[in-house]
Amino acid sequence: QVQLVESGGGLVQAGGSLRLSCAASGTMFNLNAMGWYRQAPGKQRELVAAITSGGSTNYADSVKGRFTISRDNAKNTVDLQMNSLKPEDTAVYYCNAKRWVLAKLYDYWGQGTQVTVSS
Repeated sequence: QVQLVESGGGLVQAGGSLRLSCAASGTMFNLNAMGWYRQAPGKQRELVAAITSGGSTNYADSVKGRFTISRDNAKNTVDLQMNSLKPEDTAVYYCNAKRWVLAKLYDYWGQGTQVTVSS
């Protein structure tokens, strides 16, 4: 029932910036954590950044100091501001949301948005 809709991907030159947005709909329940994963060709999907409903954040070492995640609990949206982009940031970026109910984890995913950084 929960749907995650992503926007903001595209093509950018190295050193440029993009802002990804994700909007969750279809639920009245709190999403305990939201975040962004990415997957490049030949690599496993990896966590880029995540934020809890309380505002705690964590980032992959490769993006610390360059990316910033933010969340609006009232709107059920999460954004990822990406600055100083590098070619190695090229990947499909997936919005993710997690919700715990009766000790069971529900994991939701968006369809992904392509980010391409040219050298």
